Amino acid sequence: MSVHDDLTSVQRCLDDLYRSVGRLEQQLGSGGLDMRRVRADADHLRESVALLRAAASGTAPRTPELVTISDTPYDISLWTDSDDEGLGARDRHAP
Repeated sequence: MSVHDDLTSVQRCLDDLYRSVGRLEQQLGSGGLDMRRVRADADHLRESVALLRAAASGTAPRTPELVTISDTPYDISLWTDSDDEGLGARDRHAP
């Protein structure tokens, strides 16, 4: 089987699961913690399969490019008008 066939099979099974969870919700109600967890898990599975399908087809979202941050120190004059965060003003002392 190809990846596409496997993903289609997984999608069919997931659709069956989704319908079964819906029927359970009708019978048991959707307010209980257990039922909400099952619904959330089914939703996560659906999202994961969608991501797998996108990755297999080559349309997966691109990861952002890394930004290089220089190791050179910042200009100290940028901080002349600010207080040391959490320490208070320079001319005062902590209580």
